[in-house]
Amino acid sequence: MKIRKELWFGFSLMAIILITVAIFTPWAGFFDGHLSREDLGALGLLMLGLIVVAIMLGFPTAFTLMGMGVFFGWLAYRSVNPDLAGQQILDLMVQRAYSVMSNDVLIAIPLFVFMGYLVERANLIEKLFKSLHLALARLPGALAVATIVTCAIFATATGIVGAVVTLMGLLALPAMLRAGYGVQLAAGAITAGGCLGILIPPSVLLIVYGATAGVSVVKLYAGAFFPGLMLAGLYVIYVVVIAKLKPHLAPPLSMSEREVALPPISQTLSSRGSNAISGLFGALKGAALPKGAVAGQLFVALLPAISIVVLLAFMYGSATAPVASVDTTGLVQAGSSFDSAGDTPTELGGLQEPPAESGGLQEPPSESTGLQEPPSDDLKEPAGAAPATAPVAAAAEAPPAPERVPAGTWYWIVFGVGMAALLLTNVLMSWQRLEIFKMLLQSFFPLAVMIVAVLGSIVFGLATPTEAAAVGALGGLLLAGAYRYVAARQARAPSAMGQTIRDLGGIIKESSFLTAKTSAMVCWLFVGSSIFSAAFALLGGQELIEQWVLSLGLTTLQFMLLSQFIIFILGWPLEWTEIIVIFMPIFIPLLPKFGVDPLFFGLLVALNLQTAFLSPPVAMAAFYLKGVSPPHVTLNQIFAGMLPFMGIQVFALFLLYQFPAIGLWLPQVVYGR
Repeated sequence: MKIRKELWFGFSLMAIILITVAIFTPWAGFFDGHLSREDLGALGLLMLGLIVVAIMLGFPTAFTLMGMGVFFGWLAYRSVNPDLAGQQILDLMVQRAYSVMSNDVLIAIPLFVFMGYLVERANLIEKLFKSLHLALARLPGALAVATIVTCAIFATATGIVGAVVTLMGLLALPAMLRAGYGVQLAAGAITAGGCLGILIPPSVLLIVYGATAGVSVVKLYAGAFFPGLMLAGLYVIYVVVIAKLKPHLAPPLSMSEREVALPPISQTLSSRGSNAISGLFGALKGAALPKGAVAGQLFVALLPAISIVVLLAFMYGSATAPVASVDTTGLVQAGSSFDSAGDTPTELGGLQEPPAESGGLQEPPSESTGLQEPPSDDLKEPAGAAPATAPVAAAAEAPPAPERVPAGTWYWIVFGVGMAALLLTNVLMSWQRLEIFKMLLQSFFPLAVMIVAVLGSIVFGLATPTEAAAVGALGGLLLAGAYRYVAARQARAPSAMGQTIRDLGGIIKESSFLTAKTSAMVCWLFVGSSIFSAAFALLGGQELIEQWVLSLGLTTLQFMLLSQFIIFILGWPLEWTEIIVIFMPIFIPLLPKFGVDPLFFGLLVALNLQTAFLSPPVAMAAFYLKGVSPPHVTLNQIFAGMLPFMGIQVFALFLLYQFPAIGLWLPQVVYGR
């Protein structure tokens, strides 16, 4: 029987790992129970190599981690005290499992997953894809660009990669193939766009990394936002360039495919002119059409202009806000005291001895400066004292209002761009574009409100990720109910509300089951990785790796290149969950020794780990797409289509490392990091 190339690759990689472990492992004392420190470290490396091979052979990751962790941990305890080894390893299992159960960060995972499954079943991605497809019709490669943009938007509502790739494979792939797109370009756009949920918040990967590395998930979300948009932008640029250079791979849409059916009012007014805004303004003066319907259409047509004006006004208010001056009069620097004579602060070097002439408790001086008996004669106003009403009058004087600062040059540049966009929007608002804009509002606006409510509350500190995820789950439920109700009304169901309730019941049941399945997998992975990491540390494997890395004399740049290269290679045979829970505990302790910020390292890892879904032989995104593709689309074609996007990921990784502000600017602005 002929063995496929993918199996040859997998078996060869496993053989290399096992042979390397066997050669470099000192076996002296392994069988007689007398294990030295070096032997224990070698066992740690053996355990690390065996877990990779076991996962590649298809063993369940979580339970394989637990089994190997228990066995090798028992060997470590046995080398110290054979009588207590069994009890100690059982205690370790209980302690590690309890520590995972008490981790509050992990509560956000089932809530975000539940929100994602609800949004996926709200039936809005089809409308969103169609409206974006029509809105970007004039752009080269419009279908592929609309696919990537839809995936990026959907990734901000759900971090479930498999769901996005599967849905877009059902919607976008047949449409692109019918339009004459190349199979490789179509497959690459779907798989690459579908994997954006790994990086763009609310990413489950970032929650898992934050819990593993002890990094704030809120700061990770803020840091990953712009790198995710940058990667999506690079994908779009690549598709546009390819469509421009090779039009046969991405043919433009025909005029008939760009047409949108106009409502009766628009059909009537379109004969008077092509511009929708001027036509609707003119219709307000006439009496032939209902004024309410025309005013509603005009308001929708003016929404882009209104949004631009409101945004510019808000930016002007922020740019010219007066600088708050802090009055520091009377404040003393810590470690200083006031001189009694001149009330001038004098430096004190920490705790000091009292002055020499203060020999403990003393009698108060004869001329007491404390409270004294008033003079016998009548109380009088001191000479030169202000009238009693003076303080009141002084208090009544309002402080001068702070003056606004002039707007900077950057604002006027933005203002000019905004005015140009406002003019362009009004000029180009034809009747067809008005209908496409209304389609975008119906499909994207409710989703955008939920995204802003969830991610905005997290990034700006209004809610914790867990609280925001709970609100997002409620929002996803309301979205699913609203869109199901609209679909039932359009289908003229006998009882739209009853049909909606029945549909929601099925959606909640299915989403709950899938959420429990996904969350259980992640939590068991955490338990297994916690036991595995503890056994690895007991054997001295972590210490051995640290000594080896430090002995290489690497610079920070060389260490970053080595670590990211290892993660990139691990992304071929392993999934991101396994890489995070197994190998991140090895890399994280090394970061302080090279002065690397764990937050920045996490952003690089998240961007790098997208290769785990785009690189053969695992490449789960390819298998998701293959499961819903037509029979003539082969797995090799999908793999070939993903390779250019893998190159783009490497380029994005380079940009993020060269310009760390892409990921660190927002956390610095919001949290002062």
